[in-house]
Amino acid sequence: MKRASTISIFLILLFAISLQAQMPKPGPELKKLDFLTGTWTMNADVKGSPDSPGGKLSGTDQIEWMDGGYFLVWHSKVMIGDKPYFSGTSYMGYDTNDKVYTYDNFNSVGEAEHSKGSVDGDTWTWSADAKMGGTTYKGRYIMKILSPTAYSFKYDMSQDGTTWTTIMEGKSTKN
Repeated sequence: MKRASTISIFLILLFAISLQAQMPKPGPELKKLDFLTGTWTMNADVKGSPDSPGGKLSGTDQIEWMDGGYFLVWHSKVMIGDKPYFSGTSYMGYDTNDKVYTYDNFNSVGEAEHSKGSVDGDTWTWSADAKMGGTTYKGRYIMKILSPTAYSFKYDMSQDGTTWTTIMEGKSTKN
């Protein structure tokens, strides 16, 4: 009985070690997202439109790697002036099949956003199709890395994908 128990434990350990050896490792593309980990403070100006009066936005983002290192988990709280606007949780990663970065956001006002992104030097560009007020439009979020602790951003909208209007501009700083 003691021998059977020892053999069982040995086989379980051998199986566990073989599973670890087979676990895939995150690719080098994900390392490019490392700079985002930490706590960030965001300030932005929103341009007025028929659907929004515009104004100042501020917020905080807490970003960390999910276990396994394949996705960043991004918790956001956004304010308009001194009033809470929404909170959200986002997941950012890399799709090795399509060779694009992914961003999926879900927020407390019932919105879900799914974007694909690319990076060129210090500039990240995220694109998505969305609806606002019954109209479908294309959205483009551009981040420019200014330093290891700061980036500027802007959000543009277009109905045709060629003529873009900037809706929001701002800056995020790592605390």
